[in-house]
Amino acid sequence: MLQYEKSTSPVVAVFRFGDLLFHSTVRVVRKSSRNALLGLFNNIMQSVLMIAVFYVMFNVFGLRGNAVRGDFLIFLMTGIFLFLTHTKTMGAVVSSEGPASPIMKHAPMTTFLSITSSALATLYLQILSMIVILFVVHVAIAPVVIDDPFGVFIAFVLAWFSGVAIGLIFLAVKPFAPGFTSLGTTIYSRANMIASGKMFVANQLPAYILPYFTWNPLFHTIDQARGAAFINYSPHVTSIMYPVYFSTAVLMIGLMMEFFTRQYASASWNSSR
Repeated sequence: MLQYEKSTSPVVAVFRFGDLLFHSTVRVVRKSSRNALLGLFNNIMQSVLMIAVFYVMFNVFGLRGNAVRGDFLIFLMTGIFLFLTHTKTMGAVVSSEGPASPIMKHAPMTTFLSITSSALATLYLQILSMIVILFVVHVAIAPVVIDDPFGVFIAFVLAWFSGVAIGLIFLAVKPFAPGFTSLGTTIYSRANMIASGKMFVANQLPAYILPYFTWNPLFHTIDQARGAAFINYSPHVTSIMYPVYFSTAVLMIGLMMEFFTRQYASASWNSSR
């Protein structure tokens, strides 16, 4: 194993960790595609295709009347951007290098660094994609008017944060049950196509249906994002603080589970099973 000398200075340690985090994040961004621009383009096209599919679907089935009064594209984008950010972040965290990965033989590398860089790489790509799409829509289609951009961004970050927390739970379980983890992440992602509430307005849901959605932090963040984006919409059934409490609690549980897994995970598991 390579030797690594730790500095006793907290300031040097912080700068060293920041440098490692930067290079590790760049590595994760470039891992999906050798060309950074091509990787960004692929990420943008996924968002554009989903927006186009839902735009056509809402028009064909006559569902536009169920949307918030205002710019219909903003209504779609607030749901789709947050949904993709949450889902992709969860997938990136689950796919990050675990304690038995060969790269962990390099002493500066840790599972915490791997998880953090994977999450930040997804956040970076999603923010860039969102900026590019909003710019193109603003210039080529119609002016983009958002009542409270900061509030929308807070909801966007909370969608990312909740994706990190839930992904960490699946990552901790992955070495013990890789098949269950793969199935669980797929089911969760597919369920969020509906449970996230991106296709309808939360205020219009009947009271007896709400319990099926209010458990989901993404449901709250999407509704709060729409409340910040539209001046004539005020969320009544969701809370901006619920994703904060939920994600923090799940993150703490995930960190404890990941610590336990790190103590017992072994590279020889796959060969012995």
